[in-house]
Amino acid sequence: MNPLSATSWLATLGAAGVFLVLVAETGLLIGFFLPGDSLLFTAGLFCTTGATAPVHLSLPLVLVAAVAGALSGAQTGFILGRRGGRAALAKIGSPHLHRGVERAEELFSRYGHAKAIVLARFIPVVRTVLNPLAGILAVPARTFTLWQALGGLLWTIGVTVAGYVLGASVPGIDQYLLPIIAVVVVLSLLPLAFELRRGRRDSVKGR
Repeated sequence: MNPLSATSWLATLGAAGVFLVLVAETGLLIGFFLPGDSLLFTAGLFCTTGATAPVHLSLPLVLVAAVAGALSGAQTGFILGRRGGRAALAKIGSPHLHRGVERAEELFSRYGHAKAIVLARFIPVVRTVLNPLAGILAVPARTFTLWQALGGLLWTIGVTVAGYVLGASVPGIDQYLLPIIAVVVVLSLLPLAFELRRGRRDSVKGR
């Protein structure tokens, strides 16, 4: 099985693959490379009755697995951050994760707890490191749980249903799965690109 392939996860494990990937991507630092956005979108696509896909999935089951994985994963990351402290992040060897930590800290600084926790759900890598970082920064558990649940619901249901609607609306759309996934990945990176551009613009103004 190819861990970078959304189709591979779904064909091998079905809805259980959705749950496992989201727990790892949002709760464990080692899961930052997993295909969260493309997995949700592809799973929604594979729920359509007209999809000639490697596997046919149940939309309600996928949604339950996605929500459960995203919410439990984020809460796990938060607890690990509280117990492990900043020393856990200091051990990270990946430059991608280090950049994610920097962006997560900027989100907290710019938007505050609530908005940062929700926005992070839609930014790859940042959604991996923000949850333990929230624990390290002693964000109140009630505040974190409320807003991570809201962000998790918006992200998982929104992306999955988008895939389902497209699959149901366009017959044979699954034949173009690879370019569609590429578009989804690019779109998922846009929030990070906008944040980077805004940060650079603000730093220039501050000089």
